[in-house]
Amino acid sequence: MEKIMKQNDESSRSPAAEADYLAQTLKFAGEELSRARTSGDDIKSAIIAAKKEMRENTTHTIGSLWGSEAFEALAALNQYANPINDQIATFEENENKIVRLENTLKSPYFARIDFQYHADENEELIYIGRTSLKDNKTHQMYIYDWRSPVASVFYRFATGGAYYDAPGGRIEGSLTFKRQYEIKNGVLDYYFDADVQIVDEFLRKLLSKNTSSRMKAIVETIQKEQDIVIRDMENDLMMVQGVAGSGKTSIALHRAAYLMYQGLSNHLLAHNILIISPNSLFEQYISRVLPDLGEENVASVVFEEIARKVLGYKKIQSREQYLENLLCSRDDILERGRSFLLDDGETHLAFKASIRFANIIDTFIEELPKRYLKILDIDYVGQSIMSASEIRRKITSAGSNVPLGLRLSQIEAYIMETVQSLHRVYHNHEEFMRIKRTIQSFVYLDIKKLYGHLFTDEYYLTTLLSDVPTRIIKDTVANFNHKTIAYDDVAAMLYLKLRLHGTNEYKNIRQIVIDEAQDYYPLHYKALKLIFSKAKYTVLGDYNQTLEKEEDVTLYNQIAEILEKPKSILVTMDKSFRSTNEIINFSAQFLSHDIKIRSFNRSGEKPQVYSASSDEELAVMLAAEAKRLIESGYQSVGLICKTAFNAKSLYYDLRELADVSLVKAGVEAELQGIFIIPVYLAKGLEFDAVLICDASKENYRRAEDKKLLYVASTRALHYLGVYSVKNKSKT
Repeated sequence: MEKIMKQNDESSRSPAAEADYLAQTLKFAGEELSRARTSGDDIKSAIIAAKKEMRENTTHTIGSLWGSEAFEALAALNQYANPINDQIATFEENENKIVRLENTLKSPYFARIDFQYHADENEELIYIGRTSLKDNKTHQMYIYDWRSPVASVFYRFATGGAYYDAPGGRIEGSLTFKRQYEIKNGVLDYYFDADVQIVDEFLRKLLSKNTSSRMKAIVETIQKEQDIVIRDMENDLMMVQGVAGSGKTSIALHRAAYLMYQGLSNHLLAHNILIISPNSLFEQYISRVLPDLGEENVASVVFEEIARKVLGYKKIQSREQYLENLLCSRDDILERGRSFLLDDGETHLAFKASIRFANIIDTFIEELPKRYLKILDIDYVGQSIMSASEIRRKITSAGSNVPLGLRLSQIEAYIMETVQSLHRVYHNHEEFMRIKRTIQSFVYLDIKKLYGHLFTDEYYLTTLLSDVPTRIIKDTVANFNHKTIAYDDVAAMLYLKLRLHGTNEYKNIRQIVIDEAQDYYPLHYKALKLIFSKAKYTVLGDYNQTLEKEEDVTLYNQIAEILEKPKSILVTMDKSFRSTNEIINFSAQFLSHDIKIRSFNRSGEKPQVYSASSDEELAVMLAAEAKRLIESGYQSVGLICKTAFNAKSLYYDLRELADVSLVKAGVEAELQGIFIIPVYLAKGLEFDAVLICDASKENYRRAEDKKLLYVASTRALHYLGVYSVKNKSKT
């Protein structure tokens, strides 16, 4: 590979040299784009011709697929189909190359480092961009991908001694020069030599800009500690505890892009990575990051989607519905027939997704063969095939690592094979169907029915559940009358299904990214471990942002203990890049712990607290302030309420006063202009300005409600206002 080498002088750093290099780079990128487009046209023509040839030459073959020469017919079809599939894959790869080159022409690179290798008098000039650009004939590297080993020098070192870890080992040398560029539509707007002070000022300038409705890539501003997390290849479990605004989600997505570039032992593709997101709105928010980095987007799901797929039940309550009911129940606004809270303040979910309940389920499964399964003797026209005692012995003596459901399926297969042999002799259809029904009566395990049995059978109530609060048992039994599975039962039912049957769903997944890790409970992680047993994990959270429970740093010890990965690490990020100093300091009052949050030191307006004498006056105040903020240049003004119930009420009060939209769970929304959103949907997002709309003492009267105010206030980048109605009643 040819390197761009220069003597240690200022000639290569002059404006003329920079303009010349940009021109060379754009010229070569343009030539590559032209070649790629021509190649794409050629491939497309070849695919059309191949499909035409297949139609013309295989018409008779298609008619033979059901005849005696079916194998030869299929072989003839494959002779044509396989090359076409290869050409389509090549075409798609070429199309992706075209998109990358088009983006390269707009902004080819954002940084440069001059690196002098030990024992080498010359420096290598390394230009860094979102994707690489190389002349395969001369082997000249015009641009290095930001994920390349040498690019880590830019993120991790100031001028002086430096190194990077290459596949062949550590490369040491000296970083003699750093420069950053702003190139838009192929035009160099400006550049600056990047010492620490100037880099901070550049980042401060970027952070002061308005946000967009989609999360942006941050390759130009990745910090040293963030780069370490992104490039980590040593650990099977990477955990990040980061305060609000520390860039956790951006880091996770850039890490996914890095893993696709780098591969884990071999190449990692987009379909090998799965992101578990807090809600569908968040999925929409992060949807552009990987494509902006030149990578195919990876699948993103919420936990309930995984449960639906594995359990096979469509109607499962979402976490948003659960939180809405829980918060409204706490405020005595809605009466839904269940309080969600026990006398000591613990939620039903806290128990039913705990390690304690997992142990109860494990014991329940162990006792199923002797206490639940109604195993009968199997005979066919008087001939004994297998006795009940023999069936029970085979079930209980099988390897403990084989799920019970699989053991039952194996016994069913064995019995039916014997029955079918006899059936070919005796042809007794009624006997055959009777045996089939008998076997299925104890082989088929209905998960919902089994789960209900645990809470209704007198034996289990007096043994396994003897010290469980009566309210939990009654509410769980009441849920069985509903078609929708309650969210606080989902993790337990999923765990039960996995322990009984296992699953082959998601078997291609090798890297799991879990965002908002603090939202999940032990049983969620135990279920994920069973589903993604061979995957590595990136887990990101902030225990300060739990909404319905208390957590601390021991959360990560518990996650590591459950997932049991050979190598794991916890990285703590206590620096916020999102909000101004004033907003961060204001938000800190809502934290019960003595949490140290470092600010990036960006100043702005001090948050203001306002009160209105009535709901009508509050609506007028909010409408006027929101319109003022939009007119001042802010693109997103989020009016945050505690619940969707409150948000909907406010929307009806405001819709005649301002151009406002209502953000609902499960519905796509462009987070632009003025919008009203419940706090649990806003988590993970960021807005230019935030107005907390219902911050009365009555509405946030519980100690746990402080976390809601912390989450709401830390959504704001530049402006925060807090509003309430004086002496507002609880209803």
